[in-house]
Amino acid sequence: MSQHVIVRSNRRPDPDAVATLAQVGVATAHEAMGRRGLTHPVLRPIYPGARIAGRAVTVLSQPGDNLMIHACIEQCGPGDVLVVTTTSPSTDGMFGELFATQLVARGVRGLVIDAGVRDVAELTALGFPVWSRAVSAQGTVKASPGSVNVPVVAAGAVVRPGDVVVADDDGVMVVPRERAAEVAGKSLAREANEQSKRAQFQAGAVGLDVYGMRETLTRLGVAYVDEPDDASPVG
Repeated sequence: MSQHVIVRSNRRPDPDAVATLAQVGVATAHEAMGRRGLTHPVLRPIYPGARIAGRAVTVLSQPGDNLMIHACIEQCGPGDVLVVTTTSPSTDGMFGELFATQLVARGVRGLVIDAGVRDVAELTALGFPVWSRAVSAQGTVKASPGSVNVPVVAAGAVVRPGDVVVADDDGVMVVPRERAAEVAGKSLAREANEQSKRAQFQAGAVGLDVYGMRETLTRLGVAYVDEPDDASPVG
């Protein structure tokens, strides 16, 4: 096999699980998966409020070169999330409005890029969500080979083609395709549990009682001490 490949893949996660993961968001899915799967928080959304989940289409590029992003476009389709990484750290603006326009036309839900992005105002106006390491106007070339749809590491998280990428204001996480249905189910159960607690808090309960943490304080030697009343005048 060539060192540089473009893999045509139809491997997809369960669509119902993807829809559920988009609904519950990163924080809930992360807890439901045993607090695993997060990328490093250096990846941040270019505008607030977006929440997506979708099949990962991966790109491994050379730093400062976006040739392989061009090569990956025709491998992307409805419901996908493009994940771009580089062979060494880069903050160059490898992705902009014209790329997004192509991806929107193909039904792609968003981009996660462990490098830089530019044309932020235009991307925001398009409503195309991006999570990136940096925002930079630094341009790139189109000259170096890389690969499409191979396993990559994006900001510390392993992403395989066909895995589920979940992203929102809390960050980005990766759910292995084989675990998507399981994690989605656990996420819904966690949401139901949180709704029960929310109702108790709205009724005036406090977390120490709802979570049974008073015994923990006692076990750890934390004591309540009442400050004596001080009736002496001030001054």
